Amino acid sequence: MKTNSPRNQSTKALHLCVVSAFPPSRGSLTEYGEHLVKALLDLPQVAKVTVLADTTNLPESIHHPKLEVKRVWRFNDPLSLFKIQAALRQCRASNVLYNLQFASFGDQKIPAALGLLAPMVSRVLGTPSISLLHNIMETVDFKQAGFGHNPVMETITRAAGWLFTKALLGSSMVGTTMPRYVKILEGKYAAKNVFHSPHGAFSIRVPKPLPNTRTVMTFGKFGTYKTIDSLIEAHQILLGYDPQIQLVIAGSDSPNAAGYLERTRQTYKRVPNITFTGYVPEEQVAEIFEQCSVVAFPYKSTTGSSGVLHQAGEYARAAVMPQIGDLADLIKDEGYQAEFFEPDNAESLAQALWRVLEPAGRAHDLGIANYRAATDIQISDVASNFVHLFQRLGLATPARVAAHVRNSTVTLR
Repeated sequence: MKTNSPRNQSTKALHLCVVSAFPPSRGSLTEYGEHLVKALLDLPQVAKVTVLADTTNLPESIHHPKLEVKRVWRFNDPLSLFKIQAALRQCRASNVLYNLQFASFGDQKIPAALGLLAPMVSRVLGTPSISLLHNIMETVDFKQAGFGHNPVMETITRAAGWLFTKALLGSSMVGTTMPRYVKILEGKYAAKNVFHSPHGAFSIRVPKPLPNTRTVMTFGKFGTYKTIDSLIEAHQILLGYDPQIQLVIAGSDSPNAAGYLERTRQTYKRVPNITFTGYVPEEQVAEIFEQCSVVAFPYKSTTGSSGVLHQAGEYARAAVMPQIGDLADLIKDEGYQAEFFEPDNAESLAQALWRVLEPAGRAHDLGIANYRAATDIQISDVASNFVHLFQRLGLATPARVAAHVRNSTVTLR
């Protein structure tokens, strides 16, 4: 990865503000927010990072001399917009970075929509803002994601999505995690301040050997577009090939599908060799990935750049996935490799998994290919690019913002 930036950049140390769900909360993009903030803290150009985070009753889990965490907004609180702006004025940060997806501030329409006005309001009130969007409305399958239960509501939701996308484009600059999103925003909204900011791998370590027991793992929040029924049925097929094979289901329910995992566990409670881990704390993520042979992606649709695929690459693990949406784009754009199956088809999934697990060395080779893709773009590079952009936004005119996008975009090697 390289960062192209204009010469003679300011050397003044920045006080950055980051608006994001943040550990120990379990909100959307919590893990990404944690790793992005840690990467910013490591940069010498950054004097301080203030995180305006979602509320939680748990004690703070991350401490750093340059870090201040203020718990100022709450999921589904329609006042979050105003609380964020008040906190921004109080902390007097140089700039603000919003780490967002469309449901970051709520799964209820009014608080979710009002929260998405925050980046534009910040800019209007005098604080340069960059919004990092992990998804956009145009690529979301509302039915699979748990929204849009009837055509009329889906039409209304998409119209609202258009309006609030326009509002988000009122940020000083907007980064998206997928190149395709840049093209959509430029084409549909005539946006001039949009750039591609790759997801980035969180950390790179020496890969550990595959486990002796064949182990399939899936990781995430389940019940909407990520479901495990077909994966468990595929596991039953694989047990006929190898009675020792293990299936690990790591993660929790999607906010829009409360109780899904427990209902599914009860339905398949007689199927052997299945482990439900529940929520996985960040300090246990490495162990979960390193103890598996292959990572399965039982998705029916996608809603953004896959953090799980990037993590599979970090730990040199093979992937089995449907060739759809953003997953297909990651294979094309970032060099990841996988075995493919037909979505929601247990037999196809079982055969794809077996093509990885049965041949000697296949899981290892795919894992190494994904490791190489992950090491090419790291979160530290993404953080550096944001700092370069912020160093130029203090007195930026619209024309200069457009120039910054052209000259400071994170690009793939």
